[in-house]
Amino acid sequence: MEINATYNSLVAIGDSFTEGMSDLKPDGSYRGWADVLAGRLAARAPGFRYANLAVRGKLIGQIVEEQVGLAAAMKADVVTLVGGLNDTLRPKVDMVRVRDLLTEAVEHLTPSCGQLVLMRSPGRNGPVMERFRPRMEELYAHIDGLASRHGALVVDLYGAESLADPRLWDVDRLHLTADGHRRVAEAVWQSLGLAPEEDWRTPLPPAERPGWASRRVADARFAKEHLGPWIGRRLTGRSSGDGRAPKRPELLPYEAPAGP
Repeated sequence: MEINATYNSLVAIGDSFTEGMSDLKPDGSYRGWADVLAGRLAARAPGFRYANLAVRGKLIGQIVEEQVGLAAAMKADVVTLVGGLNDTLRPKVDMVRVRDLLTEAVEHLTPSCGQLVLMRSPGRNGPVMERFRPRMEELYAHIDGLASRHGALVVDLYGAESLADPRLWDVDRLHLTADGHRRVAEAVWQSLGLAPEEDWRTPLPPAERPGWASRRVADARFAKEHLGPWIGRRLTGRSSGDGRAPKRPELLPYEAPAGP
């Protein structure tokens, strides 16, 4: 990878992780690592263009059907693809089909962009992570193989202990905080051969563990506000992304947002 290379366009595809949840902006929309990365790349390249086709809740089949073809047609310098993790979190999943769909996506995207970027997504320490770890590691092993065969980059967030810290995760325990997204943007930035601006792997300072009562209150809030609705959507076949359009569906010049 060329050090300090210049990139003139970026297309990001995937699910809520790439849409930017839970990096909430004052206007109620989400920023996220892809937006942060686009802003930094745009500062280096006048006329830089950016599209973000990611939509929360999407499974890998939906990403392939709804996003991959559009992204390929944009012929961007950089395309990021992060998908398949939502599939692994389903009670029943056909991992062979997930692997096949990822292969299809990579084979479609690779010849159409300058550089394809894949990820081994981070996971928050806790019981959910342990329950689904075998599926996740099967997914990531396949991603490593695809990258090796097709010349894609792999950003290994899964192997970063700092990103497993619960303090970098929102109260829903599924999405990163703003600080977490900023670290992901830096990780992708460095993988693209650009000079590091920080060590995104640096752990947070030690902190006193919350007491038993505080943890139980947090667990109850999580169950009521997040786990219950998530289970309800799974039982009824609904998704948080149903009917939702991508936030940046076209590859257009990037303009820095006003305000914080």
